[in-house]
Amino acid sequence: MKNAKQAMSARRAIIDRRRLADMITAIIASEETDKQRGLIVALLSQAVHDGRTEIARRLNEAPSAGHQAAAEQAFLIDQIVRLIFDHVTGNLYQVANPSASERISVLAVGGYGRGEMAPHSDVDIAFITPYKRTPWTEQVVEAMLYFLWDLGLKVGQSSRSLDETVKLAIEDITIRTALLESRFVWGDKEIYDEAAARFWNEVAKRTAADFVSKKMAERDERHKKMGDSRYVVEPNIKEGKGGLRDLHTLYWIGKYVHQVRSAAALVDVGLLSKKEYRRFRKAENFLWAVRCHMHDITGRAEDRLTFDLQREVAERMQFADRPGQSAVERFMQYYFLNAKTVGDLTGLFLAHLDETLAKSGRRFLPSMVRRPRKLNGFKLDRGRLALPSDDFFAEDPVRMLEIFQLADRYGLEIHPMAMRAAQRDSKHIDRKIRLDERANSLFMDVLTSTRDPETVLRWMNESTVFGRFIPDFRRVVAQMQFDMYHHYTVDEHTIRAIGLLAEIEQGDLAGDHPLSTAIMRQIASRRVLFMATLLHDIAKGRGGDHSILGAEVALKLCPRVGLTAAETETVAWLVRNHLLMSSTAFKRDLADFKTILDFAHHVKSPERLRLLLVLTVVDIRAVGPGIWNSWKRQLLSDLFESAEEVLRLGHKQRGREERIAAKKRNLEEALELKPAAFAKLAKRLPDSYWIAESPDIIERNARLLLNDGGGDLTIDACYYAERGATLITVYAADHPGLFYRIAGAIHLAGGNIIDARIHTSRDGMALDNFLVQDPKGRPFREAGQIERLRTTIEDAVANRNKMGIKLESKPSSLLRAEAFRIEPSVYIDNQASNRFTVLEVNARDRPALLNNLAQALFQSKATLHSAHIATYGERAVDTFYVTDLFGGKIENKNRLNAIEKRLLEAASGRNRDEVKSVA
Repeated sequence: MKNAKQAMSARRAIIDRRRLADMITAIIASEETDKQRGLIVALLSQAVHDGRTEIARRLNEAPSAGHQAAAEQAFLIDQIVRLIFDHVTGNLYQVANPSASERISVLAVGGYGRGEMAPHSDVDIAFITPYKRTPWTEQVVEAMLYFLWDLGLKVGQSSRSLDETVKLAIEDITIRTALLESRFVWGDKEIYDEAAARFWNEVAKRTAADFVSKKMAERDERHKKMGDSRYVVEPNIKEGKGGLRDLHTLYWIGKYVHQVRSAAALVDVGLLSKKEYRRFRKAENFLWAVRCHMHDITGRAEDRLTFDLQREVAERMQFADRPGQSAVERFMQYYFLNAKTVGDLTGLFLAHLDETLAKSGRRFLPSMVRRPRKLNGFKLDRGRLALPSDDFFAEDPVRMLEIFQLADRYGLEIHPMAMRAAQRDSKHIDRKIRLDERANSLFMDVLTSTRDPETVLRWMNESTVFGRFIPDFRRVVAQMQFDMYHHYTVDEHTIRAIGLLAEIEQGDLAGDHPLSTAIMRQIASRRVLFMATLLHDIAKGRGGDHSILGAEVALKLCPRVGLTAAETETVAWLVRNHLLMSSTAFKRDLADFKTILDFAHHVKSPERLRLLLVLTVVDIRAVGPGIWNSWKRQLLSDLFESAEEVLRLGHKQRGREERIAAKKRNLEEALELKPAAFAKLAKRLPDSYWIAESPDIIERNARLLLNDGGGDLTIDACYYAERGATLITVYAADHPGLFYRIAGAIHLAGGNIIDARIHTSRDGMALDNFLVQDPKGRPFREAGQIERLRTTIEDAVANRNKMGIKLESKPSSLLRAEAFRIEPSVYIDNQASNRFTVLEVNARDRPALLNNLAQALFQSKATLHSAHIATYGERAVDTFYVTDLFGGKIENKNRLNAIEKRLLEAASGRNRDEVKSVA
C-alpha cells in the first residue's frame, strides 16, 4: 500500500488531474462564459509547463532513466487529454440522454500509444465512433483539437467510425501501424474494446506477411536515407540505423505476427531470450534518455544528435574525461555500443521471423547460395551456414573463426542463430586460441580475401569474435572521434578501408584510383598492406600518438598472425607513417624540391612508397562520403611520381631539369609560336613556376599572358574538371596585399580556396592560380557563378569595394564548427625548404580565415610565395611559404615571434577589426 501511495504521490507531483478538474469546475461556476475558455487554456498550459519542468528535474537527478522520463511524458499528456475531454463533453456539449451514435472513444496511437514520449513529441490521437459521425461527435472532436493546439502541442489526429477504421487499416500500412500501438485514453471503453478485437481478427490475421514485408522495405529505405550505417558520427537517434525506430519496427513485427501486447511477451513466444530482452530494454532505456535530454536542451522535437548536442548530453549524463578519451567521445562510444545492440537484436529477431513465415523449403528472406564442397562439420540451413549442435563452438572455439572463413570462401550468409551462438561463446576465445596457428591462418584468410572481406569482417565484428580474437581491435569498437572530419567510428572506418582495398585490387575503382589500381599489381606482399590497413588506427583513444602506439601493436601482433620479421617491420613502418604522405601532399609545396627530397629520404624504398600510397588512398576515402576528390588524387599522384623519380635516380636533381625542359617543349608545340616569341614568353616565368603547375594550367596561363592587352589586371576563371574545382587565374601588377584581397573576394563570392599557387614573373607581374570550391566541396560551373567570382575579385583588387565591412557582415556557413574547441597554433619551420620559411597554421575553420591570415602576413611584411589549404572537418591547416621583402628566409627570432603572434591573433579572429580598417 505504501508503494502504491508513493507512486500516486510521485505522479501527482507531475500533474494532479483531480485538483485541476476542480479548478475548471470553479472557473465554469464563477466566471463569465466569454472568459472561461481563456482561463482554462491558461490553467492547462501552466500544468503542461509545470509537468515538463518536474519531469526534466527528475531526469537531471537520474540522467539515464529514459523509460521513466518517456512514460512520465505520456502520463502528463494523458491527464491533459482527459481533462479536456471531460470539460468538452461535460460543460460545452453535454448530452443528457445520448443515443447509440453519440459515443466516442479517445485512443492514443503511435509512440504515444506505447506510453513513450519525449518532451516535444507529437501527440497522436484517434477518435473512434461506433457509426458514422454525428454533429455532436464532430463538435467534440473539433473542440478538443482546438484546446490541444492552443496548448502548443503538435497533434496528429484521425476521426473515423469502427467500419472505416477496419477498412482503412487493411488498405494503409501507416494506419495499421498506428492502430497496432493503440491504447485507450478516455471516453467510451466499449468502443475501444470492439475496435481492438476487430483489428486483430479482421486486419492482423489476414495481413501478417504483407505487414512484415512492407515494414522491412520501409526500414531499408529509412536506413538508406539516413546513411545506411549505425556508425555515422551525427546519428539520428530516432530514424537512424540502430536507433529507436529500429526497436519499434522489431516490436511492431513481433506484436503483429504473434499478437503480443508488450515487449516482455516477446520472450514468452521465443523471439528473444531473457538475457537478450534485458539488453533490448537497456539499449531502449539509454536511447530514450538521450532523446529526452535532446528535447529538453533544444526546446523542440530534435532527434539528430549533432556535435553541439553531443557535448551537452554527455555532460548531463555525467560522462567524464579519461586518458585518451574525452567525455563526449566516451558518451558516443556508449551510444554506438547500444546502437550495435539494437542491430544484433534485429538480426536475431529476423532469424525467428524467417523461420515463422518461410514456406516449406524456402526462406522468407533472400539469400545468395553456392553449394560448398566441404563444410568441416557445419551444415547448410536454406543456404546459410548453421551449426549442427548448440555446443559446436564451445567444443572447439577455433570454429568461430572457421565459420567466417567458410562464409567468405563460398559466398554464404551465416545463420543468425549461429551468429547468436558465436556472440554467446566468444568468451571461449582466450590466449590459447589467439596463439593457435590454425586460428590465425583462418583470420588472415578472411582479412586478405580477394572476394568481399568487408562484409565478412563486419559480421565478425557484430558477433564480437573480431574483438575477442584481436583484443586491440576491441578497444576501438564503437569509438568515435569528436570532430567533423571523421564520419564513422574507428572500427567501421577500418573495415570500410579494408573493403576499399579489396575493391581497388579487383579493379572495381580503376576510374577513381587508376594509379592505386596499377600499383596493386606491383606490390610484393598483399598481406602487409591489408594488415597495415587493419592496424593504422588501432591505437586511437589511448592517450598518445596513435601512429607510434599502433606501430608497437603491429610489432607484437604481426608475428602472431604469421607475418615474417621483414613483413612485420614494414607493417609497423606503414602504421607509424600512415599520415606522412597525405600530410606532405596537402600541407607542403610539391614544387619545392626539398619537400620531395625529404619525403623520399623518409620513405627510402619504392616498395614502401607504393604501399604507403595505397594505404593513404583507402584511409582518406574511408573517412566518409565527399572526403575523397580529384584534387587530393592529383596531389598524391604528383607526390608519388616525384618521389619515385628521386628514389629511382638516387636523389639527384637531374629529373627536375628534365621535367622543366619537357614542359617547355610541350607548351611550345601547343602554342605554335615562333622560337623567338616562345623564348621571350618562357623567360618571363621562373623555374619554380614550371615545376609547380601542370601542363594544362601552364598552357592556359600562357594563352592568358599572350592575349593580355597590357592592362594592370586580367582575370581568367573556368571549371577545372581534373581537380573537381574552379580554376581562377589572376594576372596583375604585383604589390603587397594582393593575395589577401583576392582571398577575401573569393570568400565574398561564396568560394573556398583549396589550393593557391603564387608566382611573380621576372618582369614584376603576379601570376596566381587558385583552385576554388563552394562550401560543400563542389566546383562553380555555371557561367553566372564564374562571372560573379571574376567581378568580385576585380573589384577587390582595384579596391572598389569596402571588403572588410562586407566580410564582417557575411553570414557564417560553419556554425557546426562552433561546437569544437580548437586552440590555434603556429609552427615555423626553416628546415623544410632551402629557399623559404614555412609557416603552418592550425585553427578552427571559419569564413574568411585565409583572408585574415594573409592580412596578418601582409602586416608582418612577409612576401608570400605559395599557400596550401587543407581542411579536416572543423579544423583548417593552412601552410604558407614566405620570404622577407628581399627574398631571403626569415630567421630573426624577434621577427618570427612577431609573425607568430599576428598569425595566432588572426587564427582566433582577434584581428578582425584591424582587417576591416585596413581593407
